Amino acid sequence: MIEAQTAGPIAFQGFPGAYSDLACRAVFPGRATLPCRSFEDALAAVRGGEAAYAVIPIDNSLAGRVADVHHLLPKLGLHIIGEHFEPVHHHLLALPGVALSELKTVHSHVHALSQCRDSIRALGLTPIVAFDTAGAAQELATSGDRSTAAIASALAGEVYGLVSLKAGMEDAAHNTTRFVILAREALVPAVDAGAAVTSLIFRVRNVPAALYKALGGFATNGINMTKLESYMAGGTFSATEFYLDVEAHEGERRLQLALEELSFFSESISVLGTYPAHPYRFKNGTP
Repeated sequence: MIEAQTAGPIAFQGFPGAYSDLACRAVFPGRATLPCRSFEDALAAVRGGEAAYAVIPIDNSLAGRVADVHHLLPKLGLHIIGEHFEPVHHHLLALPGVALSELKTVHSHVHALSQCRDSIRALGLTPIVAFDTAGAAQELATSGDRSTAAIASALAGEVYGLVSLKAGMEDAAHNTTRFVILAREALVPAVDAGAAVTSLIFRVRNVPAALYKALGGFATNGINMTKLESYMAGGTFSATEFYLDVEAHEGERRLQLALEELSFFSESISVLGTYPAHPYRFKNGTP
């Protein structure tokens, strides 16, 4: 839980009852949430002052990358001030009074359907992709279709008056989504406040072995990289940008030295934020 410094609702992408809505409530208990149609809208709500913070999914333990948020952050000038890991527990939702034997199709977001592939097949249902998990629940509630189910959260069932015919639809018990919390102002913890994560974006020079040389400073300074993803920049196939998470504080000398070495082989570096490492990171004995 992050201690809120700014008044206002918490923005997320999706319909009320989405897993992002659950994450908002977990990070900021008691705060109003603001559903937005797109990630861009959620981030713009923070930048424009309509929302205090945004909680955006960035990774899922089964589906991998969830949102291309690194494309958006440099443009909007927001800062990552925290992270949250939310276990995903899918429910098979149906209209009240509907029996499992009546169902023929199930609607949900493409990631949710893939995370429940074995369960859906075992029930003999036909999966149909929807825009959003909670949106699928909302559509089901208004359609009155007794042959259709939705895969969504228990919260979505409560919001739209649906019943859960089967809990734990996810095929893997470790199904977890990592969210980042975004704000207009940076909120950097003290260097000695505990384990920290720093996120940044950089563009390497278009020369042989640039990435290998650019990352050498992290190895020589004993910094653990937990995420490195590439994507094309500027609509070309020659300019590559990278999103990087490291377990270090930007105030530590070792990270400053690593960034100095990174700068020798990069055209640009943008630090998105330094924030407390969530305890979930160390759940499996990570040092």
